[in-house]
Amino acid sequence: MSEPASISAAIAGRYATAIFELARDAGGLGALESDVGALSAALADSADLRELISSPVYSREEQGAAIATLAQKMGLSAALANGLALMAQKRRLFALPQLLKALAEAIATEKGEVTAEVVSAAALSDAQAEKLAATLNQQTGKTVKLNIAVDESLIGGMIVKLGSRMIDTSVKSKLASLQNTMKEVG
Repeated sequence: MSEPASISAAIAGRYATAIFELARDAGGLGALESDVGALSAALADSADLRELISSPVYSREEQGAAIATLAQKMGLSAALANGLALMAQKRRLFALPQLLKALAEAIATEKGEVTAEVVSAAALSDAQAEKLAATLNQQTGKTVKLNIAVDESLIGGMIVKLGSRMIDTSVKSKLASLQNTMKEVG
């Protein structure tokens, strides 16, 4: 990880922990979860919002006013709205994407959920995705959410990443392994 990215993640982690604990203590994890989803979508959809949080052209006051208005319009929970206001005051809004990711991870952990990254050669049907999720649920003992992506260069099969474990059943990796074996022999 690059130094600026690790600094952003460290800053976001501290804010995320505080916001999460305040929301949990107030019994507002459900609201926080929906706020994180809505704010993540807004950040992905709005180039203006991304510019606001990353541009040094905007003053603390301008960032604070914009974030306060955004929080009010979106109906964000008090813990998140106050956290964002503090981040604007301290010129830390550049870490907002990492904050949202850390909050989503903390909420998932609290709920006993884990996320598996799945890359398949072809789109999975609903039945295939449900079967894969059920198998992973059984293996981990936790509720598994799937983030599914398609990469046709895999030729066939899939790659599943769950925490520190990775299962690669792709034809591409098997062909690469076979090629390495043939190089060693010849």
